[in-house]
Amino acid sequence: MHFEEWMENVVKAFEIAGVVLLAVGSIVALVHAGTVLKRGEPRDAYRAARRGIGRAVLLGLEVLIIADIVQTITIDPTVESAVALGLVVLVRTFLSFSLEIELDGTLPWRRQQLPEKGGRDRDTA
Repeated sequence: MHFEEWMENVVKAFEIAGVVLLAVGSIVALVHAGTVLKRGEPRDAYRAARRGIGRAVLLGLEVLIIADIVQTITIDPTVESAVALGLVVLVRTFLSFSLEIELDGTLPWRRQQLPEKGGRDRDTA
């Protein structure tokens, strides 16, 4: 197997992992929200679903960015692919940043200023 073929398999593996993280993370988040809803807490269930799905999307996007970087660096190292990668990373970074703000309710650099329960609980995140 040549280097390029091997790298294509690496990229495919990262792409599959990213999609699996998106799908499984979302399903887990919805199941968790369902258990919260069974306790009769619809608002908490909604928040749990949004938080869990948002985290799954963030993690999935990060892994998909890895796939794009590996592909651009090893398989198709042209100026056009580098520009395309830059645009994809820019859009995904904006989405990630927006999701972080949505999940935490504050800008990332202001997390330390939040009261203990105001920010995301990093141990359970």
